[in-house]
Amino acid sequence: MDVSERIIKTEYSEVMEKSYIDYAMSVIIARALPDVRDGLKPVQRRTLYDMYELGIKSDRPYRKSARIVGDTMGKYHPHGDSSIYDALVVMTQDFKKGMPLVDGHGNFGNIEGDGAAAMRYTEARLQKLTEEAFLADLDKDVVDFIPNFDETEKEPSVLPVKIPNFLINGSEGIAVGMTTSTPPHNLGEVVDALKAYMLDPDITTEELMRYVKGPDFPTGGIVINQDELLSIYETGTGKIKIRGKVEVEKLKGGKMNLVITEIPYPMIGANISKFLSDVAALVETRKTTDIIDISNQSSKEGIRIVLELKRDTDIENLKNLLYKKTRLEDTFGVNMLAISGGRPETMGLKQILAANAEFQFQVATRKYNNLLAKELEKKEIQEGLIKACNVIDLIIEILRGSKDRKMAKDCLVEGKIDGIKFKSKESKIMATQLLFTEKQANAILEMRLYKLIGLELEALINDHEETMANIFRYEDILARKDSMTQVLINELEEFKEKYNRPRRTKITNEEEAVYEEKPVEEMEVICLIDRFGYGRIIDTATLERNKEAAYAENRFVFVCKNTGKICIFTNLGQLHTIKVKDLPFGKFRDKGVPLDNISGYDTTKEHMVFATSQTNLNLYRLMFVSSDAMMKIVDGGEFDVAKRTVAATKLNDGQEVVNVQTLTEQRNIVLQSKLGYFLRFPVEEIPEKKKAAVGVRGMKLQENDSIEAVYYTQNAVDSTIEYKGKKMELNKLKLGSRDSKGVKVRV
Repeated sequence: MDVSERIIKTEYSEVMEKSYIDYAMSVIIARALPDVRDGLKPVQRRTLYDMYELGIKSDRPYRKSARIVGDTMGKYHPHGDSSIYDALVVMTQDFKKGMPLVDGHGNFGNIEGDGAAAMRYTEARLQKLTEEAFLADLDKDVVDFIPNFDETEKEPSVLPVKIPNFLINGSEGIAVGMTTSTPPHNLGEVVDALKAYMLDPDITTEELMRYVKGPDFPTGGIVINQDELLSIYETGTGKIKIRGKVEVEKLKGGKMNLVITEIPYPMIGANISKFLSDVAALVETRKTTDIIDISNQSSKEGIRIVLELKRDTDIENLKNLLYKKTRLEDTFGVNMLAISGGRPETMGLKQILAANAEFQFQVATRKYNNLLAKELEKKEIQEGLIKACNVIDLIIEILRGSKDRKMAKDCLVEGKIDGIKFKSKESKIMATQLLFTEKQANAILEMRLYKLIGLELEALINDHEETMANIFRYEDILARKDSMTQVLINELEEFKEKYNRPRRTKITNEEEAVYEEKPVEEMEVICLIDRFGYGRIIDTATLERNKEAAYAENRFVFVCKNTGKICIFTNLGQLHTIKVKDLPFGKFRDKGVPLDNISGYDTTKEHMVFATSQTNLNLYRLMFVSSDAMMKIVDGGEFDVAKRTVAATKLNDGQEVVNVQTLTEQRNIVLQSKLGYFLRFPVEEIPEKKKAAVGVRGMKLQENDSIEAVYYTQNAVDSTIEYKGKKMELNKLKLGSRDSKGVKVRV
């Protein structure tokens, strides 16, 4: 065939759309979202099934995690070992899962975010709960098995889970265009709710919540928006507000400690250290002065974060500050999204329980149909053996008179007696009337002689009676829904009795935390800004002790109010304001904070020309000089603005601000151009303008010349600068007038 005949022409957009949709659905169905029936993602399901196949049960020795991961990847999940090991690790962690499914041995990480050891070091085996509630009936053909990725193995499409695992263990996952986030719940409460639904499918969500009080996080904590839970459980979406548990320890001398013994579920991992740093930041920025020290004393026994407090601390106010400013109060976003009927669906509590109940009935129907079929087969064989025992002499006669097994079997099944030697005519006639079934005949031919002992015969009859009782029971379960419901409820009660544990998370309604910020005592402080753009605050006494170093090492040093603002003017004509309280307050040698981190100042596009306090601006006027020698004076009060970033002046195209300065006692201004022209003239020749004006020309520049530097002088005060390696006295420059060329200085 010609190659051109095999080329399929199509729209590129159609190919991309189809390919992306295929990819998205693959991620949604086969990777990221759990199935509502067993509450497991494919990687979790495959890992548990592989452990079941390998026989790594709860009463067997632990096996290396690397063996489990490698076997799972090779047989069922060809998506990399890290995803399989991550799933295995999470299934062992009792601080993430309501009921861990895997029993881990070794370092499987901790609540503070430390990762698990490499898979070659850790070991694992199944939990008893997983064996009994997730994998117990896999041998009874209760779920469909599908081919694995290369069709060399079979894997279950879903595990026959007997409890609502989707609710009990919760789930988190990010697919394409959708996410799932289901909180863990208490096993006993969920089981009671499922029982209530099975008995009354018309039960409402509100009635179900008599059993399911709310989420039950393994980290405990306090859910504070109980009134909103009904809406969340009806729609499957919403936000759960959760706080850590805080206790007060009274010490000798009137001192107190605030001890956090339970944390909000979203805080687990790296957010614990984030909480500690946030508390430290509150102290550094003087949002609170009540905390003396903070220490994390958590251990295997549980969480214990201790805040050492000053005497007479307002405990409630401090707790409210921690709720407002740290993750001690956090939000868990609920989106109970799962695969249901082969498609992703966001479900409420009742829908999840309904899907689980339907699955339980389907599994139970297949299980008892399978068991019934086996019991009927046993009944058939048992009846054949009992019948054979009653005519054992005849059967022995048939066996002795037959030439081969086929001849004997044909006689037992079809009554064929051709070729068989009998001792009497009566035996011959009776042999034609036996008519055993195929299975009965095989059982008779394989029967051992010891079965003819009296006790063995009696045991056979007892087994038959037990088989008949089982058949009657299984037929009743399959014929009557009430019977099957009761069987399922009994199973659920057994799991509850065996594995339930007390609720950890308290459900209540709490008012929103209100923190009354103590009024800050206004005082003068010193702002230091170095040449790298780092800023910090020190007190006036510290400046006095380090005055020489402060002015030598910093670009800007000025007095400001601790309740005020700092104003930064840049070469692009922008004004950026920063609250003084946002700068770190400390010792002289403490490191500052980059100003671009706490303001709109972008160091990649602009650089700082001048910085001062808002107080200074309100007292004085500002001189602006641009690179094209445009100048103006602006009242500093115009820069008392609420916005963090505003335009401070107007510039001509391609120009930038060269100098900004507050005017106090300056009498003359000196402009220096790049080509070496100097012009000195009185400051009063510059008019006062609005900040939106361009200004007036201060100096006539030569072609390709621009303003390079600006200096200020006072009458009768020497001002000396260094220009091209030589000292130069500015007061000896001829006093000119604005908008003149100035004088060329040659050195």
